[in-house]
Amino acid sequence: MKLAVVKEWAARYYVIYGKKPFKRFEVFKPLIFLGDTMSRVGKSPINIPNGVDVKIQGNLVAVKGPKGALNWNHPEGMKISLEDKRIVVERQADTKLHRSLHGTTRSIIASMVNGTSAGYERVLEITGVGYRAQVQGQRINFTLGYSHPIEFQLPDGISAEVDKKQVQLTLRGIDKQLIGQVSANIRSLRPPNIYKGKGIRYTGEVIKLKVGKTGK
Repeated sequence: MKLAVVKEWAARYYVIYGKKPFKRFEVFKPLIFLGDTMSRVGKSPINIPNGVDVKIQGNLVAVKGPKGALNWNHPEGMKISLEDKRIVVERQADTKLHRSLHGTTRSIIASMVNGTSAGYERVLEITGVGYRAQVQGQRINFTLGYSHPIEFQLPDGISAEVDKKQVQLTLRGIDKQLIGQVSANIRSLRPPNIYKGKGIRYTGEVIKLKVGKTGK
């Protein structure tokens, strides 16, 4: 942060608390407690890539791209506008609620733009002897060491495929929240075992294994 800004907040701190700030955090106390903060995420405009069409009608934000279309009703108190192939998110009040929603609103719209233009992908790994998955349309059949197979129905907008060994499952979709929730639901069918690591995990997920008990 620029030195001039730090000096300004230090001066305001002295006026409010009657002493000079002696810690870096206290320099920013006026900024935090007086409500003068502005979301760094929220104030960043969203660039609209080629091939993506954005329409704003009241609280409805409609985004259409090569991968599909998404609609979302943004919360009250947020102002969404289009400026030169960019989406600008502003808050109409400076209350605690509006400050908390500012960055969230911007992130959700940015995810919609990215999802409809490039899409999202989540990869899950199945570890364990005999553990596997088979995809049949919008249905996935899992063999996860139980006495019976597990059938998982994919929601609309999510597709899946497995590798030749049937141990790596790839999910694709345009809705970031939906694909994340579906991935979590699939992982919960057989979470990784804390002793041997058997189960379903995200690619790149690190499992800290416990040491098993040893006999005397």
